[in-house]
Amino acid sequence: MTFTELCNPIFVQVINDYHKTDNVDTPIANPYPEKTIEHDLYLKNWIDTVQWHFEDIIRDPQIDPAEALVLKRRIDKSNQDRTDLVELIDSYFYTKYNDIKPAADATINTESPAWAVDRLSILALKIFHMREQVERADASPEHKAQCQKKLNVLLEQQVDLSSAIDQLLADIEAGRKYMKVYKQMKMYNDPDTNPVLYAKK
Repeated sequence: MTFTELCNPIFVQVINDYHKTDNVDTPIANPYPEKTIEHDLYLKNWIDTVQWHFEDIIRDPQIDPAEALVLKRRIDKSNQDRTDLVELIDSYFYTKYNDIKPAADATINTESPAWAVDRLSILALKIFHMREQVERADASPEHKAQCQKKLNVLLEQQVDLSSAIDQLLADIEAGRKYMKVYKQMKMYNDPDTNPVLYAKK
């Protein structure tokens, strides 16, 4: 089994689990044991799925401004949680391939494996929600046809991205590529680097 053959069904599982209630306040019920990659993948996509719906809600033109501010804070936290999970998954890969000696001509990839997996997680959400549009009972035939075209592209993209991720991991394992784990070092969440925050100390 390739890594994306593990990922993609877990992402579908998460999205289906979330939509049993379709509520951003639904507690996560991660079925996988802690400290396993399956657990981390489930949590990663759960964060992405909840945030997807946060982003829908905050775009309501009638939203109360006070509620919008609370929601913006939740989105900020979700973004930080998402970044933390990506770094955790990259640490998994780094540990897994730590004993691999890269070839002398090995190259580094434009993004780490976990950031590519992050894109795959978001792609699973796009596919689910585009398929919803294709199947909408109240939508026009023209709307459904346009969304079907988009869905076809997303499904092709999923195949291509899955293949690219698996190839990257195969290249790392064979020493043709090497990886580094870079912390994101986001400054706006840090009270020591955001001038608005440290000015108030």
